[in-house]
This record gives sequence, C-alpha cells and structure tokens, in this order.
Amino acid sequence: MSKSVLYMSMSVDGFIAGPNVAPGNGLGDKGQRLHEWFLQDADAEHRTGSHLSGVNRTIMDEAMATGAVVVGRRTFELADGWGGDHHDGIPIFVLSRNAPAPELTWPGVTYVGDVTEAMNRAKEAAGDKDVLVHGARTARLALAAGVLDELQIHLVPVLLGQGEPLFEDMPPEHIELELLRTVDGPGVTHLRYRVRTEG
Repeated sequence: MSKSVLYMSMSVDGFIAGPNVAPGNGLGDKGQRLHEWFLQDADAEHRTGSHLSGVNRTIMDEAMATGAVVVGRRTFELADGWGGDHHDGIPIFVLSRNAPAPELTWPGVTYVGDVTEAMNRAKEAAGDKDVLVHGARTARLALAAGVLDELQIHLVPVLLGQGEPLFEDMPPEHIELELLRTVDGPGVTHLRYRVRTEG
C-alpha cells in the first residue's frame, strides 16, 4: 500500500535551508551544505543520486523509486519545477490555491488546492509505490491533516544558526513518531519515522 513520505535534509538545529531563500538562491545562504551528501552540482545525474554508493545510494534509490510527488508551490517554483520531471516522468501534484505560472505548466503537473486531495490523488497515481513529499509547509499541513505517513530526515552534522525551519508554527497538538530506521552514511545520518496515529 502506498505511503506518503517526507524526504528532507535538515541541520541538527532544525533548518532545511539557509537564510535569504529566493529564486536563484533556493537553498538560501550556505544552505547547499545540507545537500552535499548527495547533490554535488545541479545536473540531473547528481539530483537522482546515480553517482553515489553505499548507504547514501540506497537512500536515494528509495526516493527515486517513488511513484508520485506532492510539493508545495514555493518549493516547486524555487526548483524551477524540475523542468516538469522530478524523476522518471512521475506525476507531480503542486499544493496551491492559485493558478500556475505559465512557464511552470507541464503535462505531468497538476495544481491542487487541498493537501488531503493532493495526497489522495498522488497515492492513487503512485499505485503501490510511495509518494515523495517535498516542502516544509506542505509537510506541516499534511501532518495537521493526518495524511503524512512517514518522515525521512537526512540529518546533517551542522548548526546553521538561522534559516528556514522545518517545523515552524506547528499546531499545539503533539504528534508521536515511531523510529523505524537509523543509518549513518558519509556526511549524514538517515532517520526514518512513522507518524503514529491514535487508536
């Protein structure tokens, strides 16, 4: 059965990007440090992790085996929409209440205004494969709506001190997580959690 999984590189102090995130500076100032474990440059080969080996390659292979993507509009636009193809031509569902920018419309990209609808449509499209979730705000909305199944945090041993936090402005209800896996790779510790549901 398909699961929705957040994949996110994060500093030990909880930041997923440096300060001053903007077009052309999508990871913020010095935010590239969080992606050095897999993203040595911006070309497609390195984005998919095909140059990696060992544990880091295994983790990237899992991410690239997903069958759909749910992503927030800001994250999507900062990544220039991945040219309409995150990987392998899988469908991309962009969480947004507004019409897409003309330059960011592609056949495999669908804009959806509700996080639950976006996740349901992505799971249906993914079949028995998992859904890859991108974007901090999308992750927070999905957690609040109860539609995020797992979190895969790639914890990088650095303190950024400032930047874009992953879990800012969370609702007051606490959310329990179950640790499923911890594996160390060069320059990163990969943590996989299941979101625990009541009952």
